[in-house]
Amino acid sequence: MLPKGGIPLTLYDLVAPGLDLRGEPRYRIAEIRAADPLGADAMLAALPAMNAAADVPALTVALRALVPDPDRVAALSVVDALAAMRDLGILLGSLKRHGTEPVPAVPEVLPVLEELGRRTDMVPRDTVHHYTTWNPLGARQRMYTGDRMEASLQDAVRMVFPSLVAALGTCAELARLEPYDPGFALCLDRTAQHVQAMVDSIDFTVANVSPVFFAQEMRSYFEEIDVAGHEYLGPAAAQVPLWLVDLTLWQCDRSNPKYDAFLRESVQYSLPSWRDHYARHQGGTSAVSKLSAAISWEAVDRLPQQLAASAVSLARVLRILKTFRARHMTIARKAYSEDVRLYDMGSGGAPIELLRSVLDLTRDNETLVRRSVERPNTP
Repeated sequence: MLPKGGIPLTLYDLVAPGLDLRGEPRYRIAEIRAADPLGADAMLAALPAMNAAADVPALTVALRALVPDPDRVAALSVVDALAAMRDLGILLGSLKRHGTEPVPAVPEVLPVLEELGRRTDMVPRDTVHHYTTWNPLGARQRMYTGDRMEASLQDAVRMVFPSLVAALGTCAELARLEPYDPGFALCLDRTAQHVQAMVDSIDFTVANVSPVFFAQEMRSYFEEIDVAGHEYLGPAAAQVPLWLVDLTLWQCDRSNPKYDAFLRESVQYSLPSWRDHYARHQGGTSAVSKLSAAISWEAVDRLPQQLAASAVSLARVLRILKTFRARHMTIARKAYSEDVRLYDMGSGGAPIELLRSVLDLTRDNETLVRRSVERPNTP
């Protein structure tokens, strides 16, 4: 279903009002989008033209003009601080794209970035959430290029934010349950519904964003910048933390060292409550391991009905994750093929080979669960 403007109705349109009621300022999406604490609307409307001209002097002047007094930053609410980081951040990425490290070019921005990071309890630069979910729509939308495909790329990420919030809730509940509990399969079924939004998002991206456009136009805007001697990645889609779902389903005890290292680096770009979720569950027992242990104790041909239902539900959600990763892998191969790519590494800071590794891990766990119930007379 397409409303006026051609942007598909997503789960965000249905769920976002409920997010606002959770008491988490980072979920007050409409308020963050509406906020313009730096008075940046008019200046950022001209950003695509500055980038098209590679006008580094104009970009530098624009960033310097938007940098607020540190005392003013200290008085901002979390909502306004998130909006301020959003608007400074898109200028940071633009300068870096044209070969200029933004903090040395505008040194007065450093204490502001550090204070905004403290105020929001996030990294001291913009993330994928600033660039997509917290970005205004319509005439006020902040964009590097102004291209329709860039807008579609932003929409594709916006589509999944409420689904991820909901999936974290069901995964946290799942971690407290055992496969014999009736709620185990129910949690997995709800998680599957939420994760399906990722597949819808990747399909939307395939239909609306050319791999060549991403590789040769957008990728350059997501380079890391140096903030006080630490490099922070740009607002890459790889920061959308599907790995938080992996965590309780299989990753916490069935991963490999390369994926573990990637997650340890990626978690810093998440929201504070999402980082807490990671800290609570990284040393736990995964749903796959719980199910495998329970089934190993069953010597009979027919599994207990509840255990069989849990296995079917877990295989279903792993299959959806596998589908997403296979389609993502196809896009990445096109965007980073030798005749197209400008960079060897993905925008999330990892090589394309890691996508293959995570796809293989997901497939292996899905196969293990599926085969565990392939016994005579099992429903």
